[in-house]
Amino acid sequence: MLVPAQGPRRNGPRARADGSDPAYPTGQGSSRWEAAASTPPLRLAHRGDHRRAPENTLAAFLAALDVPGCDGLEFDVRASREGMPVVLHDATLERVQGLPGRAAEWSASELAAVGVPTLAAVLAVVPPRAFLDIELKEDLGAPFVDSLRAARGPDLAGAVVSSFDAPALARVRALAPSWRCWLNAEDLLPPTLDLARGLGCAGVAARWTAVDARGMDRARALGLEVAAWTVRRRATFGRLARLGAVAVCVEGAALAG
Repeated sequence: MLVPAQGPRRNGPRARADGSDPAYPTGQGSSRWEAAASTPPLRLAHRGDHRRAPENTLAAFLAALDVPGCDGLEFDVRASREGMPVVLHDATLERVQGLPGRAAEWSASELAAVGVPTLAAVLAVVPPRAFLDIELKEDLGAPFVDSLRAARGPDLAGAVVSSFDAPALARVRALAPSWRCWLNAEDLLPPTLDLARGLGCAGVAARWTAVDARGMDRARALGLEVAAWTVRRRATFGRLARLGAVAVCVEGAALAG
């Protein structure tokens, strides 16, 4: 769920190049939601625990779920050559697998042989207690919805579908209108919130630097929940909890709680 930072933001400190937090100054405003936030946010392991295994692999997911305080997982889904949903962040295999070519050029079985699992394989090994934030990297249509429905039921229990791709979310909403969806975004500004509401999303998953008291108030006024990505510092997780975020995508020290 990472997008390279584009310099300092008006409503938060400069993020690292990978979008995670260096540390966030305290005392930057408050709202009624800070006082009201009594339920801790879900702590979701960003692509699993990739301190212990390559990201978005079965080993990384199971390692994350062994960490005390981890409530679930965030991972990315795109299509193999035959259109099967597979779990991979990048469009290519170069960064993680060290191989040439695009995922869309490989079959699902070929990808599995180099450590890229199918969505069905992940859903088969992850226990139902784990909350899942499943980020769509592209519109996968019915095969994606069918895989999730088979594993988590018709109402998508204990999971949410998220994406930066509005048409992909619209397709999911058309195929499964009752499913909880989040629009992934860089901010909590009115145009973003209006888009999320227009898509029928339950909320917005925003870059952590964009989540502040005013943004939270705007989202709540429209009936939208707010999640945040991607946090490495425990202090930042605590600030987001006080603001009332429903979930935080974490890695490193923030995963340990």
